[in-house]
Amino acid sequence: MDITQIPFNAFVEIHHFDSGNHKLALRFKDHMKNHLGTFHASAQFALAEACSGCSLQQHFPHLANVVVPVLRKSEIKFKKPAESDIHAEAGIDTETKEQFEQHLAKKGRATITVPVDIKDENGTITMSGVFEWFVQKIN
Repeated sequence: MDITQIPFNAFVEIHHFDSGNHKLALRFKDHMKNHLGTFHASAQFALAEACSGCSLQQHFPHLANVVVPVLRKSEIKFKKPAESDIHAEAGIDTETKEQFEQHLAKKGRATITVPVDIKDENGTITMSGVFEWFVQKIN
């Protein structure tokens, strides 16, 4: 599944930022602005959440159509106002990946936390967050 085609993500116009589809982005348009004229917090959150899900797909392609992932919780911090196009970058370290795979194999369900940074056109981090996913095998 292409994360950008999920109805809400398509509605807010989340799109792929690079040719490898490893990063997602949003354009700085009027309907994305808050009362201060900067990127709305909700838009940045939506981009980060989508990117965390995209990261799961990239790191665990063998689990497509085998599991159902659901966002359980998140913690975010806004660092700088975003006043240009933004993109999201996520990563999962090897140890986290291995622990997740072990728990999923053993119990049929597991959680995994994905860190995400939102950056503006200058590479400045405007928001950082961690997104915890609950993943369960389909019976």
